[in-house]
Amino acid sequence: MSKWMAAVLVVLLMVARAEAQATKPATTKAVTQEDLERQFAEMLSGSTLVGKFTEERTPRPEPAKPGDDRYTLSKVQKLYGDNWLFVARIQYGEHDVSVPIMLPVKWAGDTPVITLTDAKIPGLGTYTARVMFYRDEYAGTWSGGNHGGHLWGKIERAKPATQPSK
Repeated sequence: MSKWMAAVLVVLLMVARAEAQATKPATTKAVTQEDLERQFAEMLSGSTLVGKFTEERTPRPEPAKPGDDRYTLSKVQKLYGDNWLFVARIQYGEHDVSVPIMLPVKWAGDTPVITLTDAKIPGLGTYTARVMFYRDEYAGTWSGGNHGGHLWGKIERAKPATQPSK
């Protein structure tokens, strides 16, 4: 077989493969924004965000090690527009407060992003943050006053209560 015939055969095989893929029916169902919002609320309600945070804006001789933080979310629900209610227990450093917080959530395709700007959090102060959620993880940036840094971690869902054995 000549090189020319081999090249023609390769092109014909590529065209046949492309046509077969183009006529293949879609195997995934389109997800609506309403579906994404419901899934987000279900993923976070009753879960705990367990992770780390850095504080990078405070000058120090050596970088600080990441600290631990926990956000226990008893309820997350969409209110109106981009506004969501997060009923949260926030734990980091010496802080441990429970508060209902209204947070704006924007969407980057199928990925929700909390977009908090200079918001007063009762018992904690004024904060700005951008935190994205994807599958069982979260990551973002935060600042408050003259300090700030990054945060990241895992979303741990509450385990269902077990029935006592008889």
